[in-house]
Amino acid sequence: MDTATSTIMTTSTKVELEAPDISAYRSGNRGIDYVTTFDSGRPGPHVLVNAVTHGNEICGAIAVDRLFKMKVRPTRGKLTLAFANVDAFLRFDPAAPHTSRFVDEDFNRVWTAETLDSARDSTELRRARALRPLIDEADFLLDIHSMHDPHGPVMICGPLAKGIRFARDIGIPEFIVSDKGHANGTRMRDYGGFGDPASPKNALLVECGQHWEKAAATVAWQTVWRFLRHLDVVDADLARAQIDTAPAPAQKVVEVTDALIAETVDYRFVEGAEGLAIIAKKGDLIAHDAGKPVVAPYDHCVLIMPSLHHVKAGLTAVRIGRIVG
Repeated sequence: MDTATSTIMTTSTKVELEAPDISAYRSGNRGIDYVTTFDSGRPGPHVLVNAVTHGNEICGAIAVDRLFKMKVRPTRGKLTLAFANVDAFLRFDPAAPHTSRFVDEDFNRVWTAETLDSARDSTELRRARALRPLIDEADFLLDIHSMHDPHGPVMICGPLAKGIRFARDIGIPEFIVSDKGHANGTRMRDYGGFGDPASPKNALLVECGQHWEKAAATVAWQTVWRFLRHLDVVDADLARAQIDTAPAPAQKVVEVTDALIAETVDYRFVEGAEGLAIIAKKGDLIAHDAGKPVVAPYDHCVLIMPSLHHVKAGLTAVRIGRIVG
């Protein structure tokens, strides 16, 4: 069966993608399970393509599996292919696909020296500590993700100008989201030199669409090849053969300004308030929170990843931003 086209219906979600068998990559060659580095022997950057930061986001695993099977090798520098939160990924069940995002805690909220050096313990922290030397070593990172709700793909570039430039260099998706991360922890793409304006290191996090739709695997594959081509670490003819020749839409940069926090569990978006929707006027309705109207605080307000799947009082229901530049 094609690993990218299996379809299973759950009570609320169609799972169109099949998680690949990654057992062949366990031993790797770095002394870290599920991590393999290919060294060209020529000067150049160390480029890292990372999948399954969250265990139920399988489009990245499909892309990395395909890179292995194609025997892609760097023409300069080093190329590392990694599967991150493998313990969560190996629990993925298409009949219950929401249950394997993580084992103990969000793997993508632990990436500070203080947290990694702390006495805290969890499945995710143990894995992050094992991967830390690799992340410290990498010059460029592409971290491949997907989203719970239907949503157009977005490139998360962080708050720095270098991240925005990098996202523009890749050229897709249409929407680039510039943000300062999350209040409840630091992402891998913001860790260390990636989040330092003075460092030449750079990182991107691509959200490829809804977790299990076929299109997410396509976005992941196209983004990987544009990333590798831009960094000039793979054969140009090979990259050209993989990259869609259709013109990409002009990119738009959305600067996140606020997170709208649910006050109650009775939080409901109005019709049309979906991902990347633009709320035209200040004061226009976005949602109701136990009957209380939630309105746009400014004109042309863009909604980023609205979701009620994990809605709780005090948690973010949606982030909002402005198109800039």
